[in-house]
Amino acid sequence: MTTLHKYLAAAALAVMPLGALAQTNGSNSPYSRYGFGLLGDGGNAFNKGMAGTAYGMRNGTELNTKNPASYAAIDSLSFLFDVGVSLQNGNFSQNGTKTNAKNTSVDYITTGFRMAPRLGMSIGLVPFSTIGYEITSTKSSLSQDGYSQIEQTNTFSGDGGLHEVYAGIGWAPIKPLSLGVNLGYLWGDIEHKSVMNVSGTTNSSTPSTRQTYSADIRTYKVDFGLQYEQRINSKNKLTLGVTYGLGHDVNRSAAFYNQRIQSGTVISGDTLNCRNAFQLPHTFGVGLTWAHNNSLRVGADYTFQKWSNVKFPDVVTLADNSLKYVTQKGFFADMHKVSLGAEYIPNPEGMRWRQRVRYRAGLSYATSYAKINGNDGPHDFLAALGVALPIMNAYNSRSLINFSVQYEHVKPKTAGMITENYIRFSIGLTFNERWFMKWKVD
Repeated sequence: MTTLHKYLAAAALAVMPLGALAQTNGSNSPYSRYGFGLLGDGGNAFNKGMAGTAYGMRNGTELNTKNPASYAAIDSLSFLFDVGVSLQNGNFSQNGTKTNAKNTSVDYITTGFRMAPRLGMSIGLVPFSTIGYEITSTKSSLSQDGYSQIEQTNTFSGDGGLHEVYAGIGWAPIKPLSLGVNLGYLWGDIEHKSVMNVSGTTNSSTPSTRQTYSADIRTYKVDFGLQYEQRINSKNKLTLGVTYGLGHDVNRSAAFYNQRIQSGTVISGDTLNCRNAFQLPHTFGVGLTWAHNNSLRVGADYTFQKWSNVKFPDVVTLADNSLKYVTQKGFFADMHKVSLGAEYIPNPEGMRWRQRVRYRAGLSYATSYAKINGNDGPHDFLAALGVALPIMNAYNSRSLINFSVQYEHVKPKTAGMITENYIRFSIGLTFNERWFMKWKVD
């Protein structure tokens, strides 16, 4: 078996048994009802504490899946394995009513290694979006005879999300320039339900109405990256990072079920299908990072996703009052995100453990891609702090345990809508082992 085959086999064995973990759902947000749900931030252990800042980040001892050009910098002796989980508490408030919900999720599972000089590779599993919510509202009114009380209960629920498994390479054709690409397979299920029950009428056999929107998504995903390093002097350098995610049609169908149910049995219903119903948006990213003496790095990122031209299925009522399930544009708005992040290490080569501890901080602001009743969705504000604790022993001083805490405030632009606040704790384990070192035997 060649060295390359050994690398690929080790990476595959690390990722494959963990595929089932992609089903973990980390959302209770009503805003996951729209589009593909809540989008993943694409972060790794090192940048969770920097609010996701990554495009210009480049270090041979860490994995940066947000810009595949960074794989070219992976150390020649290392095999990197990176896994992260999050625990969050969400607070939801609307018109004076508050509720809380707790979630856990697996954030990512990634591996990386060098294939040849100036050529690195990464394989991994990352979330693209999550859907998870349940909303119930009750409305009371008098019946037509004016004596009976009628209660109409509407329940909206959703579950699912999309996941991505990818393989990427990064190549440095010349020393300051690196190019990279992630080739991914995107899959997952989307399901939204709305149920209307009527009770308290003189006719106790009033049927309920159930509408279900579902889709099984399977498609490819391609992301390109570029990084260019410019050394200012012996202690300072700048790194420019640029990324592009390919937008394209998703040749999958969506189904709409409109049913009337009585005593648990479907008594009537229609099934409508929409072919070639979805699209992925074009995504652009640019970031700049300043690094000083291998001890301090500060970065800024901007992300733009072109959602305004993306098509999505919708039920429309025709002139004869019949229903049709068709794909349309105009459901979404372009998404913008800005993030700032910094990391400080007192002494990267220090002999004492505390000298190698990494301290991180970051801020980000993002607009929503979803439109709600024709209005722009909520804005997202996030502040993060993090620390990376080195695992030091006689053989290894480069593996890290990463801790971060994030405060996220989701603020609607329209009065009366739900405001969300999250406290999120993330733990990431970065194994950086010298698996491929050739030991000299006397």
